Amino acid sequence: MLANDVPLATPHTQAAQQLSTRFAFLITGLAMSAWAPLIPFVKARLAIGESTLGLLILCFGVGSLLAMPVTGMLVNRYGCRRVITSSLLLMCVSLVCLSISPGVSGMAVNLLIFGMMLGATDVAMNMQAVVVEKASGRAMMSGFHGFYSLGGIFGAVVMSALMWLGLSPFHALLCLTFVLLLMLAYCSKDLLPKVNQSNNSERDPFFVLPRGKVLLIGALCFVAFLAEGAVLDWSAVFLNTLRGVDPVYAGLGFACFSIAMTIGRFTGDKIVNHLGGTRVVFWGGICAASGFLLVIFVPFNAAAFIGFTLIGVGASNIVPVLFTAAGNQTSMPMGLAIAAVVSMGYAGLLAGPAVIGFIAELSSLSVSFGLVALGLLALAGAAKKATSE
Repeated sequence: MLANDVPLATPHTQAAQQLSTRFAFLITGLAMSAWAPLIPFVKARLAIGESTLGLLILCFGVGSLLAMPVTGMLVNRYGCRRVITSSLLLMCVSLVCLSISPGVSGMAVNLLIFGMMLGATDVAMNMQAVVVEKASGRAMMSGFHGFYSLGGIFGAVVMSALMWLGLSPFHALLCLTFVLLLMLAYCSKDLLPKVNQSNNSERDPFFVLPRGKVLLIGALCFVAFLAEGAVLDWSAVFLNTLRGVDPVYAGLGFACFSIAMTIGRFTGDKIVNHLGGTRVVFWGGICAASGFLLVIFVPFNAAAFIGFTLIGVGASNIVPVLFTAAGNQTSMPMGLAIAAVVSMGYAGLLAGPAVIGFIAELSSLSVSFGLVALGLLALAGAAKKATSE
């Protein structure tokens, strides 16, 4: 049995709690990705420009970063079940309200709440995943994150399909939310009621600065999420402006990345069990960096698409392994460590693309991608120190 962790008493109990963890990741991915197809409708309904829309989207990111640092303490006090269930319920309500929020201020508040619930759920479900993975005695984190990626793909597809069939954004969200609530009702009973048996959880601070190995792991997560954000926000621009790809097809770079990452995560647990976390982070960083370098230096469209695929393959299991390392380290309590690491990672995802754009404005997008590649090589070099117990 693992010290301070809730025991998973029987194989049946373990299987049920593993399934509930997968559902939590899937629901979160579905809810998060449902927002993307709504953005053009929100822009048109509110009659706002790109700058105002950018500020609204920033509210989503700010909400996530506000909630993440304190969620570890909340889970230690109230358990994964309460935090995940309440956060997902509020996320579903705010998701539906995104299609009807009155005015810019109402939309800003709603996006702030939506982001906070996403951030809280993200930390809480990763804490549950760490405990469930420890109890199983084998790597499972990549598979859990694979369900998040799967939800990310299907959420956008389902929303787009429902609106293509003639449903309004509001009614499309009602349909999706109804399914999400059914899934939550099914899995909530098997979410962990508690993750820490110590008597000190009531005295845990709301937030502490990351220290020791947690600071290193968080920095590596920042780089990994920065690489993901670079592909998400800039791959189509790169293909269109520097490789001359038609805008209609420029999004295929991100599609190659997403498919490769999803497949990589669903096969990642076997790879981690076979190679170990240190080798996965090392070779993953090398592979992702090689993908960026291929995109930059080989001036052919096919090479760019192969490069974005390599980035997805390499990056797919870095973050899951680092989250596991955050749960296993002894520098900080598990809840506070995961909250800090997730916060630092998402800071890279949210702020990184803006930094890439600023550097590209001063030099070029190729230089920006090159710096991301250097960061991934540094990540590979720090793999052993970050993942060794």
